[in-house]
Amino acid sequence: MHTVVADLGFPLWLRVQHLINLIFMGLLIRSGIQIVGSYPRLYWNRHSEPGTEWLKFTRKPIPKGRTWITLEQEEPVSPWLAQPGGNNLGLGRHWHFFSIMFWVLNGVIYVILLFATGEWVRLIPTSWSIFPAALHTFVTYITLHIPPASAFHPYDPLQQLAYASVVFLLGPFLIITGAGQSPAIEAQFPRFSRLLGGRQSARSLHFLGLLAFIAFIIVHVALVVITGFGPNMDKIVLGQDHGSEGLAVGIGLGVLALVFIFYGLSSWWSRRNPRKAQLALGGVDHLLVAPLSNVTKSHQDYAPKDISPFFLVNGWPPQDAEFATLRANDYVDYHLTIEGLVEHPMQLSLAQLYAMEPQEQITQHNCIQGWSGIAKWKGIPMTYILNRCEPLPNAKYVVFHSYSKDTQGHEYYEVLDLALMQHPQTILAYEMNDQPLPYEHGAPVRLRVETQLGFKMVKWLRAIEFTDDYRRIREGQGGSREDEKYYERDAGI
Repeated sequence: MHTVVADLGFPLWLRVQHLINLIFMGLLIRSGIQIVGSYPRLYWNRHSEPGTEWLKFTRKPIPKGRTWITLEQEEPVSPWLAQPGGNNLGLGRHWHFFSIMFWVLNGVIYVILLFATGEWVRLIPTSWSIFPAALHTFVTYITLHIPPASAFHPYDPLQQLAYASVVFLLGPFLIITGAGQSPAIEAQFPRFSRLLGGRQSARSLHFLGLLAFIAFIIVHVALVVITGFGPNMDKIVLGQDHGSEGLAVGIGLGVLALVFIFYGLSSWWSRRNPRKAQLALGGVDHLLVAPLSNVTKSHQDYAPKDISPFFLVNGWPPQDAEFATLRANDYVDYHLTIEGLVEHPMQLSLAQLYAMEPQEQITQHNCIQGWSGIAKWKGIPMTYILNRCEPLPNAKYVVFHSYSKDTQGHEYYEVLDLALMQHPQTILAYEMNDQPLPYEHGAPVRLRVETQLGFKMVKWLRAIEFTDDYRRIREGQGGSREDEKYYERDAGI
């Protein structure tokens, strides 16, 4: 069987999937680099404490003696390297999730066809002898020799072992470590997160997997050239060694040029038309992320010893006179407005909130930039608010309005599905680590939705509005970050 399959060359489906994999792996690597640039520090601990990173790609110092936010640490990335380049975390994430969906789908189809057609015998080792044979081949290469033609079936032992490892080990490893960075998955399955060492370890492992893929690609391309560029291109482009090396090389290099042109044009288009890119790519992403965001529920229960010694900050506190007066008077005049599509609109003072039955939870905060931190929160479950205000049947979304401003000077707001308000760990927090909520972390009241990324958990809450359609609010994308930074509205990953 092994010889018969080898004699067939590379079938059309394999060659097509090789091209598809090339396109989406390139997009994944480029957009992954874009995402790393948003917070270019990697940790093995859960807390993202400044100074404890094991690797960083920035020369920016951590500011001392003043309030600072993590967006100040973002590094622009060249569009020659990243997708789409610049400071575009939102668009980079859209490209990443769009590419993941098709890369995984292509991989699943590949594995199915691999076994359905018998091609697996050329890829998957069936004897332990592959390991000494691969070692011998490795020695052959590093001593600047090429294995004999009889060693290729169609791969030599080292290639076979490397390809099988990439398909069945490295690929799944990247999928698992990617899932380990999802706040929704981490909240739903805390033990899964602990197996990976937490979100920061998952992020670091994912980055190492990225480097492994890049190294594989470099070595793979080098071996294609070293072991006979013309015949190898003849096989992967035309299926077999037909002796049409010139034609195959021309077609192959032409296809590669088109792929690189696509990378360049798609990056340029994304930066020139960010809203169109957000809607086009986000529409596909929504199919995967929305169910994950709304169905998963948080079961986090960290111990007091897990609380982070330093909790990073993102988002500038309110600077207007109204909030300054509230703060100066210790928020005694503060009222949280509940309005919109509800049976009972209301205004709740801090004293009224404190009088309600509180809930405490020790959970992990996951910023969209990549950092995280664990804290103890105390506040009022949103289910209690829902029971008191009684949303009308046509209410589908909840708009959280803040006293703070976005980067364009507008009121900061975010929209969440009503279903998320019924999650057991969705609360209005007024304490953090057994102390009144600090000013920089959202005093006097902030939202906690433990299956979502941090930008959705609005701080310095001014009002909660129930609505049937968020698209008439400002740019209609479901939040300040979605409007101005093109983030995704579904923030469970």
